[in-house]
Amino acid sequence: MTRRAGAILVLEDGRTFHGEAYGSVGETFGEAVFNTGMTGYQETLTDPSYHRQVVVQTAPHIGNTGVNTADDESRRIWVAGYVVRDPARVSSNWRATGGLEDRLATEGVVGISGVDTRALTRHLRERGAMRVGISSVDDDQRALLARVRQAPQMLGADLSAEVTTAEPYVVPAEGERRFTVAALDLGIKRNVPRRLAARGVTTHVLPADSTIEQLLATGADAVFFSPGPGDPATAAAPVALAREVLRRQVPLFGICFGSQILGRALGFGTYKLGYGHRGINQPVLDRATGKVEVTSHNHGFAVAWPGGEQEPGAADGPGLVVPDRVIETEFGGVQVSHVCLNDNVVEGLRARDVPAFTVQYHPEAAAGPHDADYLFDRFAELIEGRTHSEGRTNA
Repeated sequence: MTRRAGAILVLEDGRTFHGEAYGSVGETFGEAVFNTGMTGYQETLTDPSYHRQVVVQTAPHIGNTGVNTADDESRRIWVAGYVVRDPARVSSNWRATGGLEDRLATEGVVGISGVDTRALTRHLRERGAMRVGISSVDDDQRALLARVRQAPQMLGADLSAEVTTAEPYVVPAEGERRFTVAALDLGIKRNVPRRLAARGVTTHVLPADSTIEQLLATGADAVFFSPGPGDPATAAAPVALAREVLRRQVPLFGICFGSQILGRALGFGTYKLGYGHRGINQPVLDRATGKVEVTSHNHGFAVAWPGGEQEPGAADGPGLVVPDRVIETEFGGVQVSHVCLNDNVVEGLRARDVPAFTVQYHPEAAAGPHDADYLFDRFAELIEGRTHSEGRTNA
């Protein structure tokens, strides 16, 4: 077995971990975050919401199923760096078309292996997400720390333009077309239009700087705001666009970053979580049904609910959600529809007087779980109710 180059990982508070190069040999910087998923590493790596983030996998054994050509959630790997404890020496899966480390090296993703990821994760949980550097070309810890502290922070980062599609494209409905949706690509994942297509929806995916006229020129019955990276407080143009969609009472559904955009469009604030939610095992309560769902998450920001109180001992944000409280906005009443049971963070909004709702987690979850897949049915029902009330058909 070829001996790996040595590598170091330095957090901005000076905590240092030693390991071996994994993937591309080089140096990289980003925000250190951890993902608790036991499966789905390929979907994680290719999720545009991880742009400029160095992902720590809490599952100790990574790479055992290799990679394939079907499970990518976008056109490339987006993570800024990758941290694993025990990389698989051999990959084995009937769908595999290659090995994970080869893929990382091919795409220039600098990683580190042999790290005590449990200790690293506990450090991030206690201290919060922070900037980090990985180097397999320079073992000078002080010099690397200085470069880490010069790297840009995620707070205030405007990243949608860096991950969005350059040109519009269309994902056709499976079978007979029922509806047309215009999706604003803020970092969309491929499984979103797939889930819509399965419900007879043709999706027009448009660049993040699209106008309301461009969205509606597709013949859209509804608008979708996608997940994506960065600080929602910087997304002035998408917020203004969401407000225009609300004014025209076009049905609107937002996921993750799209949920935060809608929250700001409705007049609420957003804030950065201490270490965020990233994984596929987060319990969320659907307050309309009382059902608890196990859900997939990837967000470092959240919507601030007015009047929320800090939960005693909570480390990750402002809020106990006020049960069943309706907040009046410019667009009518708004309620919290979903809440995370781990920390009471707002996970969804429902407008009472305009056709709009959101969730901050990922019902499209390609790696699972699929408890929240019904939300695409809810979106289709919202569109159907709107088109019927206006006397429109889609034949």
